[in-house]
Amino acid sequence: MLFSSIPFLYYFLPCVLLLYAIAPKRLKNTVLMLTSLVFYGWGEPKYVILMVATIAIGYVTGLLIEKWIDTKPRLAKLMLIVSVAFCLGFLGYFKYANFFVENFVALTGLSVKALNVALPIGISFYTFQILSYSVDVYRKDVPAQKNPVNLAAYIAMFPQLIAGPIVRYSDIAEQLVNRTHTWDKTAAGIRRFILGLAKKVLLANILGEVCDAFKASDDKSVLFFWLYAVCYMLHVYFDFSGYSDMAIGLGHLFGFRFVENFNYPYIAASVTEFWRRWHISLGSWFRDYVYIPLGGNRVGKLRHCFNIFVVWMLTGFWHGADWTFIVWGIYFAILLMIEKFFLLKYLKKTKIVNHIYVLLFVLFSFVIFNASDMGEAVQYLGGLFGIGGYPLVSESFFWYLRNYLPILLVGCVGATPAIKTACNKLHENKTADRVLNVMEPLVLIALLLTVTAFLVDGSYNPFLYFRF
Repeated sequence: MLFSSIPFLYYFLPCVLLLYAIAPKRLKNTVLMLTSLVFYGWGEPKYVILMVATIAIGYVTGLLIEKWIDTKPRLAKLMLIVSVAFCLGFLGYFKYANFFVENFVALTGLSVKALNVALPIGISFYTFQILSYSVDVYRKDVPAQKNPVNLAAYIAMFPQLIAGPIVRYSDIAEQLVNRTHTWDKTAAGIRRFILGLAKKVLLANILGEVCDAFKASDDKSVLFFWLYAVCYMLHVYFDFSGYSDMAIGLGHLFGFRFVENFNYPYIAASVTEFWRRWHISLGSWFRDYVYIPLGGNRVGKLRHCFNIFVVWMLTGFWHGADWTFIVWGIYFAILLMIEKFFLLKYLKKTKIVNHIYVLLFVLFSFVIFNASDMGEAVQYLGGLFGIGGYPLVSESFFWYLRNYLPILLVGCVGATPAIKTACNKLHENKTADRVLNVMEPLVLIALLLTVTAFLVDGSYNPFLYFRF
């Protein structure tokens, strides 16, 4: 079930909120857990069993880790290994088995039957949440959760189940037991959810139409390649940040405060800063559970480079079982190493060149990210520079530029804090503040009605990060 769908907006969500509202405090997590399992099983009922099994393993091993960590540390470590092995084993089989078999066949020439394993939606996200929970219990950063319903509610919570943000148990452990429900929090949740929904339906989906049309076109040109790349760069941002906004907004409705996942990454002055602003929960997860345990930057230069390389290769591989994602991760590893050991000090001295540099190299990265294979990635990157015999312009380029320029401009402005900054300035004036307070609910209602019209017309797509 998609957040950006009529069944979710007008059937599932109202019913869940009603059940949650009338449930006594001691049953609210039970309602949240059960409705989350219904949400997940709506499209993939058989994979609910996999999720429940994963949660059960995390619950039992967490209790045993805490029980033995002081008295029998070897057994506690064994339980951590069991939890990690099961989680990564499930993830490895369902997400990467096909990839490894295909590459084994290509490398050896042997005939091996394809596994054709289907990817359970959201497995990368909830697997990482269970892994962080087990590690944190082992590190004594958090106590093991004694109530299986509370742990299941945390893992399966539908607002952030499918595409993040990756919410760590340590961030909401207290909220699972004690959380407040206020009108202010509810209003903030509704506002954030509608804005995220508008990002997805009115910006990401429309920009995605240009990307799909480009890929299907036989009338490609150099400028059409650039239009495609810019549209896709905005498309993936509004798609994923829109989902994160909706997840955070829904979290507010249930009394939770989830971590922010995006902070206007396209205004970054370096690639290093870009990754502090983009998919923040994933970056911090790899930092705390892979990079720092490997030694981080507290080692020699050679080992430091190795640590960066490993983290970013895994980051790329986390995004998908394809060489394009691995190359995408390595691409960023190289850029980050160049910045860390040489370029960063020069970027800090510039005001405009550094932003242009970031936008260009991020644009190139997303061309690789969206390619169906490395051959297409090389072709598209070459096309940006006229390699491949493409003309400079084409009729298709002019048609799509003319028809999609307004939404492209809105996307460019919306990807910066300009609108937020302007609204904050207006709120400082008492008269403007009163006007904005009246206009805000009207604008939100108008956005919701517009989105609904688009959805009734069938104009929506699955979220990009569902495949991760």
